[in-house]
This record gives sequence, C-alpha cells and structure tokens, in this order.
Amino acid sequence: MSLPIDPSLALGTLQTLADRQGRAVDPISEEEPGKILHEVRLDVSSALALGGKATYYGSVDATPLFVMVLGSVSRWGFAADTIAALLPHADRAMEWIQKYGDKDGDGFVEYERLNNRGLINQGWKDSWDGINFADGSMPEPPIAPCEVQAYVYGAYAARAWMAYDAGDEALGNEYADLMVKLKKRFNEQFWMPERGYYAVALDGKKRQVDACASNMGHCLWLGLVDEDKAPSVVEHLMSPEMFSGWGVRTLATDMGAYNPASYHNGSVWPHDNAIIAAGLLRYGFVDEAQRISTALLAAAEFSGGRLPELFCGFSREQFAVPLPYPTACSPQARASTTPILLVTGLMRYDAHVSQGGVWMDPVLPESFGDVHITVAPMAGGRISIDIADSVPVVKGLPEQVTFHRGHRPWITELVEQADRRRKG
Repeated sequence: MSLPIDPSLALGTLQTLADRQGRAVDPISEEEPGKILHEVRLDVSSALALGGKATYYGSVDATPLFVMVLGSVSRWGFAADTIAALLPHADRAMEWIQKYGDKDGDGFVEYERLNNRGLINQGWKDSWDGINFADGSMPEPPIAPCEVQAYVYGAYAARAWMAYDAGDEALGNEYADLMVKLKKRFNEQFWMPERGYYAVALDGKKRQVDACASNMGHCLWLGLVDEDKAPSVVEHLMSPEMFSGWGVRTLATDMGAYNPASYHNGSVWPHDNAIIAAGLLRYGFVDEAQRISTALLAAAEFSGGRLPELFCGFSREQFAVPLPYPTACSPQARASTTPILLVTGLMRYDAHVSQGGVWMDPVLPESFGDVHITVAPMAGGRISIDIADSVPVVKGLPEQVTFHRGHRPWITELVEQADRRRKG
C-alpha cells in the first residue's frame, strides 16, 4: 500500500520476514517449512505470544501475501540481485502453499489451528467469531477463506511473472497454469448464484459459508472474480446493508452475527475499504470507488486526520460522526497507509521499471481538488506529479522510464499474454 511513497519499506519488510521464515514443523508455534510468521513478541512480552513462543506462525494469508509483495517490489526498480536474493524464499513459500496450505489437495488453502492456544481463525479476520454463516453459526475447520484464495492467485501471478521476466519460461508456465485452474475452481465452488455473491469461506465439509462479508472485495482487487459476476458483487458491497456511509462494513446488517460494535462482524476497517476501492477500480466501478474514498477521508476528519484501525459500523444516518471502536489501535500500519492507496488508486498510478514505464490515468473526485506530489521515488531517482482537472504532468523521470497515460497492465494480464504466446 505504501509502495508509491517508499518502496524500501516493503523491501525491508520482506527481508525481515524472510529471515524468520518457517523451517521446521512445530505444532506449538504452528511453524511449518516455508511459512511466513503471524507475529513476533520481543523481550518481556515474548511469553504472551500465541502458542507460548516468541514467534507465532498461525496465519494462512501471510505466506501468499509475501510472494505477492515481492512481485510488486520487483517492479519498482531495485537491483536484480536484491530481488534474486529473495526468490528462494518465495519458492519456499510457494511450496508451503501447495504442501501445507492445501492440506487436503482440493486446490484451496485452508487453516485449522494446531494447538488450543492458537488462533481459531487465521485469516485477516482473526477474532474467534470472525467467520460465520448467514444465520450466525460458526463453521467447523479446516476453513478456506475466499480472500486467501485471491492472495494465492496473486502469488501465482507474481511468481509466474518474475519467472518470465528472468527468462525461466518453464516455471512461468507452471504458475500460469495454476492461476487458470484456481480461478475456474474458485468461481465454481465459492459463487452462490441464488445470493449473487461469493461465500466468505468453505468449511471443513466444503460447505459454502454463506455470510455476506467484505472479504469478497479482496477478490476484486486481485482479479479472481469472473467479469460477469462483478456487478452483482459490487451491488452487494455498496448496498445499505454493507455500506454504512462511512465505509463498507465487514458484515452486512441482515446477517445473524451482525454487531456494529464488534471487531469483525459489522465494523468498518479502513484498510479493508482501501483494498475494496482498488478492486472496484480494477473492474471499472469508478463512482463506487470514489464514494468509498471520500467517505473514509471524511471519517478521518473526526479523529484528528488519522484513520484508526477500525471504527463502529453504525449508519451515517444514525450518527453524524463515525463512532470509535474502544480499543482500536491508532496509529496502526494498515490504517496509516489507507489514504496512500485511496489516492494513488484513484490516480491509477503505478510503475513497472523492468517494462520501462510509469502509468497514470486519474479519476480523482472533484472534491479532492488538485494534487501535487514532490520527490516521489522512481527507479533510483525522484519525480514530481501534478494533477489538475484529472490531467497529470510528471517531471524528472529517469531516462529509461516512459510516462504512459492509461492503465498499467496487471501482472495477471502480462502472465496471460505470455501464456497465450506459449500456446500459440
């Protein structure tokens, strides 16, 4: 989310996570070979970590997200040997996805905690009741969340493109094939035609967990949603049951577990909304993305200009201010980077240095006014960006980088192009 501002933050994060990547099977810490950690607690608080050890690995999404972020970082102009040093860690992560993440071999990544001190739910909604059926009942593990399959899809795309970019066509083809199979399987097994949206998860019996939740917005972000299903998904996300006026709720108001003052069952999370807005833009729903962005930035005005980790999901018609969640972290990393993704998303700004380009095609709301950005990092240098009436002007581009007014090809599109060339 912060790549356009400082890509070195993402690189440093990847290097730190790689140093602690799982090496052994340990049911207490839930460590497994290739797995990326959930949390580290240092010094006197180490005994408080889940599972009882300083490092806890009970996260089903950190591992595919690691590969996704590496793919994104590789586009921002770092030295080839810097990226190459992380590729073995990416490959170990991909091995984890297929060997440990997909324990039953059905093609989906799922979780089930390995000890009674660990997290019951191990996706981003990691509260004990964060995943539920429409009637409010809890699913039995192992649980395969919809957004995790999107992250895996993104990881396949990232690794395929990095392989193609390095001239390793065989490896690129392998992950391109896995991408195609996952998208087909996902849209067959998670889609609920009678409801018009995706199941939030599959449970241990492969039943669709049928709550209407925000998770499916992450699937838009990464392109896992079939084009013909996207309008219905967007209609649900922006419905009065989901959109509070301040943002998209984590759970619709007509679901059995809905509680606007809960952690994950009706609250509004800024980072979740930024990802949803990015997904809306990807599928061409500009007005809806603008609506979310303006609502969140309006909400920030009631908390000193800083978005908190989350706030309550009460309707804007009920309360003229977004009601704080009592124990929300502020500052919190994901919430702090939310405005960056909201603005750069609406700028439709991205770079791909190995392709020699920077792309921009702004669709900023009029209420944002003009945008002026100075010393933005680009391929080892700094550029300035000025946008007036949605017309961008870029100055200071390195010689090897060309400005394009338009859409940067998604990694999935680049992989699909390479795959089509292979198949003739």
